[in-house]
Amino acid sequence: MDKSKIPSVPLAERIRPKTMSDFVGQSHLLGEGKPIRLMIENDTLSSFILWGPPGSGKTTIARIIANQTQSEFFSLNAVSSGVKDVRHVIELAEQNKKIGKRTILFIDEIHRFNKAQQDALLHSIESGLLILIGATTENPSFEVIPALRSRARVFVLNELSKDDLLKIIDYALEKDELLSSLNIKSIDREFLIYLSGGDARILLNILEASSIQEMNKGEIILTKEIFENVVQRKNIIYDKAGEEHYNVISAFIKSIRGSDPDAALYWLARMIEGGEDPLFIARRLVILASEDIGNASPNALVLAEAAFSAVDKIGMPEARIILAQCVTYLASAPKSNASYLGIEKALEEVRKNPVAQVPLHLRNAPTKLMKEFGYGSEYKYAHDYQDHFVEENYLPDELVGKQFYLPTEQGQEKKIKEWLKSLWKKKKKY
Repeated sequence: MDKSKIPSVPLAERIRPKTMSDFVGQSHLLGEGKPIRLMIENDTLSSFILWGPPGSGKTTIARIIANQTQSEFFSLNAVSSGVKDVRHVIELAEQNKKIGKRTILFIDEIHRFNKAQQDALLHSIESGLLILIGATTENPSFEVIPALRSRARVFVLNELSKDDLLKIIDYALEKDELLSSLNIKSIDREFLIYLSGGDARILLNILEASSIQEMNKGEIILTKEIFENVVQRKNIIYDKAGEEHYNVISAFIKSIRGSDPDAALYWLARMIEGGEDPLFIARRLVILASEDIGNASPNALVLAEAAFSAVDKIGMPEARIILAQCVTYLASAPKSNASYLGIEKALEEVRKNPVAQVPLHLRNAPTKLMKEFGYGSEYKYAHDYQDHFVEENYLPDELVGKQFYLPTEQGQEKKIKEWLKSLWKKKKKY
């Protein structure tokens, strides 16, 4: 076959479904009587955000809506677009409104828009000037501002099942002009699906590249070895919005908590290779530094916060080094969850029992009348006493002697515990 006839448009784009009947998967949204299908069929669209893993059909759903609704459709990618582009679409939408025509704006990777860019959409969406369709692989609760979320429904797309991916393979072999013209006798479908990591776009790219590589042979048999040769490395199975995401981050956190830097680095590498947002990892490290290390090694929080800032400024791939330094430090640091347990106990006390009055000697007394009522009377200023400490009760009367913070014998917390013991020896609190 003449290789000059190989299409320049990727297979995934060539066979992208144009109607709901050709779409595979997401039956909970596009099946009979389901929300998005009803909006398309009744032409009653409202703003919504599609949240799902890569290659699950977010962009395709938007394109189907563009083809099947009586509206002018604009598409932007948040990576390459900004406020100027949004405002241009808004101007066109205002012109459309004058002639009674609706305007739909599709923003792919909307989580990459910053707050100012998302703010620019609010008035137009609320007024009905624009219908927004956003697509994101990231949790909208964290990546989309509340004001925008409140104006748009969120639909969750599921990872494509094995049956879905098998149907997509068969659809490509039947519908695509190039693939249907080749004498493809067999395909190791199981391995192809494994390599794709559940991403339909990756699956089709591998299928096309492997078929083109073998196209000069009379019969094409796409084996595991051929796929491996084309890909050179497997697509790490790591779905940022699915179960594997939670499994890996759980193993990562537990490895650091368990003081195993080698395991922690392995799970870190899994997340990096799987395309996880490095800032998500850095945020979890900041939380862990307080929850699992705390005052046993106070510098852990300082380093974790510095790592988060550095990752934000530097970006990948260099951010992997910063994350690795932080991870190995946290995994090797002494551990204590005393601060975490302390606030949980204090919250339980506040939630379960009646709210206690602030003792008079601890109250602020900015006016003469308050002083006459005893506010602030007999308060002992700690710095006026030896070691900047004075025996005093700082809890409500009904909670005197209650202890929430129990320092452990780890690192700095051991020193804190000994210091507190020396100060409170007479009260025998420790």
